[in-house]
Amino acid sequence: MSLAYVALGANLIEPVTQVRAALAALGEISETRVVSASSLYSTEAITADKQPDYVNAVAALETTLAPDALLTALFDIENRFGRQREYHHAPRTLDLDLLLYDEQIIDTPRLLV
Repeated sequence: MSLAYVALGANLIEPVTQVRAALAALGEISETRVVSASSLYSTEAITADKQPDYVNAVAALETTLAPDALLTALFDIENRFGRQREYHHAPRTLDLDLLLYDEQIIDTPRLLV
C-alpha cells in the first residue's frame, strides 16, 4: 500500500461544493481510500487576469495503484467535474494535483512528483 497526497482546488461553479464533492470522488477510486483531508482554505488567484479566489484542500490517500494509474483516475475525476484546460492558470471547476507518492521521485513526460 502506498501513501499519496493530492491537492484539490476550484474557483468556478460553487468551489466549496466542488472540492467537497471531489473529496468524496477520491474515495471512489478503485484500490484507493482517503485516510485524511485538510480543512478547506481560500486563496487568492495569482494570475494576470482577474479570477475568483480558489478553495483548496489536500487529501492523503492509501492506494495500490501505480502513480500513472492514479494520475489517470485524477484526470477522470477532473473531466467528470467539467475541467477545461483553456490556458495555463485558467479558472477551473476542479484541479487535482498529485503532490507526493510515497517517497518516490517521478519525472516522466506525463508526471513530475
